[in-house]
Amino acid sequence: MCVFCDIINKKIPSKVVYEDDKVLAILDLSQLTYGHTLVMPKKHVDNFLEADPETVSYCALVTQKLARQIVKNTGAKGANIVTNAGAAAGQSVNHLHFHIVPRYDENDGFGFRETPHENLDLDEVLKTITK
Repeated sequence: MCVFCDIINKKIPSKVVYEDDKVLAILDLSQLTYGHTLVMPKKHVDNFLEADPETVSYCALVTQKLARQIVKNTGAKGANIVTNAGAAAGQSVNHLHFHIVPRYDENDGFGFRETPHENLDLDEVLKTITK
């Protein structure tokens, strides 16, 4: 069984932010910023790409609700909502989950490194992804 399934089944303790019959939200043990929260379906599914539309939709609604609450209650100025799909994307636990990372300013310790690819043929890219 996966570590998130063990948390959902109360085999591993967690700090529960929200729970209903479909979703569990907990504080991330490694708080990237103050209030960093994980939202996961109770039904096991590996990642966003493998999930059924109903699971994704419900998780997204709960994530939005909690992100609003967390931003308001912490005084954050915004939030990053992140889900990783696959090891190449940084997914370390194979159970769908959304990160709510409250943002306080550009120096709060969280960010993405962006390196745009130049000189790509956008027509070729479009043709490839819309096959």
